Amino acid sequence: MPVLTEDRRTGTLPPQPPLPPGGRGGDDSADSGSSFPISKGQLGVWILLTAIVMLFAGLSSAYIVLRGVPTWQNIELPWMLWPNTAVLLLSSVAIDISRRAARRNDLPSMKRWLVGGGVLGLAFLVGQLAAWRQLVNAGVYVPSTLQSGFFYILTGLHGLHLLGGVFALGYVFSKALKDRITAFDYEPLKLCALYWHVMDALWIYLFLLLLLS
Repeated sequence: MPVLTEDRRTGTLPPQPPLPPGGRGGDDSADSGSSFPISKGQLGVWILLTAIVMLFAGLSSAYIVLRGVPTWQNIELPWMLWPNTAVLLLSSVAIDISRRAARRNDLPSMKRWLVGGGVLGLAFLVGQLAAWRQLVNAGVYVPSTLQSGFFYILTGLHGLHLLGGVFALGYVFSKALKDRITAFDYEPLKLCALYWHVMDALWIYLFLLLLLS
C-alpha cells in the first residue's frame, strides 16, 4: 500500500501515479473497466440465440398441440432430409476444427476448414430446397395439410437462420484473409462456431419432431 508523504518545502502531497485501465487496478478482463463477465459480442449472440430458440419452441409447441386434432394428416418426409442432416453435422465438425486450428494459431488450416464448413452449409441449404422440390413433385404444398404447412415453415425458418450463419462465416473468412484472426483474437470465429452448433442442434430437434409424428 503506497504511503503518502508531504513535501516539507511546499507543504503539498506529491502527484500519484495514474491507475491502470479498468479502474482501481487489478485484472482488466473487461472492456472499458466494466466488470461484466462476457464481451458485448458474446452477449449479443446469446440474446440472438435465446430469441431463436424461443421462436422455434413456440412453433414446435403449436405443432405438438395441433397434432392431436382430428383433421391432422401425416405426410411422407422427403428422403433428402437424411443426407442433408449428415451434411450439416459434417459442417459443424469442420467449423469446430477451424476454431481449434485458430486456437493453435494454425491459420492455413483454420482457413481451409472454415471454407469447408461454409461450403457444407451451403450444400445443406441446397439439399433443403431439393427436399421441398420432392414434396412439390408429390403434390404436397403449404396448405395441403397441417403437417405440410409446419414442415415448410419450420424448415424455411431454420434455413434462413442458417443462411445468416453462412454470411457470418464469410465475414470471418474475410477477416482471416487480412490476418485479423489469430490465436490471440479469434472471438468472431468462436461466436460463429457457437451459433452454428446451436443451428445444428436445432435442426436435429426439428428433424426428430417431424420424423416421430
